Amino acid sequence: MQFSNETELYQVIGSNIKYYREQAGLTQIQLSEQVQISISYLSKIEASGCAKSLSISVLNHIANALDLDITEFFQKR
Repeated sequence: MQFSNETELYQVIGSNIKYYREQAGLTQIQLSEQVQISISYLSKIEASGCAKSLSISVLNHIANALDLDITEFFQKR
């Protein structure tokens, strides 16, 4: 999978986090508590117009909390 720039990469990851969080029936508060990040940080990651970077470690924690393979976050929908 290739992305034209970092903004596109972060938007795909953020929208996928939101999608899988909602599929799991979790609120942003619930997921942020499980992953031990602030609600504002998760909100910024998920925001469609925001290119908020995140560490691989945080992404891994989110994937584990949602019981997903980390590569699911990189798939364009």
